[in-house]
Amino acid sequence: MTELQAMGSESLKKLLLKHGVKEPFFGVKIEQLKTIQKKVKKGYQLAKELFATGNADAMYLAGLIADDEKMTKADLQTWAGEAVSNNIAEYTVPWVAAGSRYGFELAMKWIDDSRENVAAAGWSTLSNVVALKPDNELDMEALRALLSRVALTIHTSPNRVRNTMNSFIISVGAYVSPLTDDAIATAHKIGPVTVDHNGTACKTPLAADYIAKAKSRGPVAKKKTVKC
Repeated sequence: MTELQAMGSESLKKLLLKHGVKEPFFGVKIEQLKTIQKKVKKGYQLAKELFATGNADAMYLAGLIADDEKMTKADLQTWAGEAVSNNIAEYTVPWVAAGSRYGFELAMKWIDDSRENVAAAGWSTLSNVVALKPDNELDMEALRALLSRVALTIHTSPNRVRNTMNSFIISVGAYVSPLTDDAIATAHKIGPVTVDHNGTACKTPLAADYIAKAKSRGPVAKKKTVKC
């Protein structure tokens, strides 16, 4: 934590606050966190201790070094509940959950949670699961049902949930070839998705256009890792 504090930047903190990162945190650049990741590689216990500090920089680092396969359901459930910053809820926790043995199971639970951060973590986890797992390991009918659910509920869902639902459509369309047409049809059905990005330059893309652009380069290979 002393090392992270020394890396902190007040100007980066101001920027990250606008992007939904919540105090406490120091404002450490991701490339600096990755320098630590290269030294530590994986550390199950250290990752849990870092996450438990509640410091968003430490929590992000925890996700980078977590040994996903060792994470228990209880670990992941705790992380999802404590992920109040957008970057932790929508990136860190989903990365680790998707790499664990319980990704799809927990994601299906989280998307029904009344807490916006937990529901957003659930949809992001689903996006990562379909990007990582071979198509023959995915439940196509469950994914079709989820696309239908998005079509019916996205515009009445909480702000960050709308954003992650839209990303889920894109991920299915790009990474799950048997469901590309279903995802595009869903994207056309919902049209533009309005998300409040708190005055930042971030934009929520039109899912159909994004999928078409990804597919225009040929088949999209599954990812080896979703951590970045």
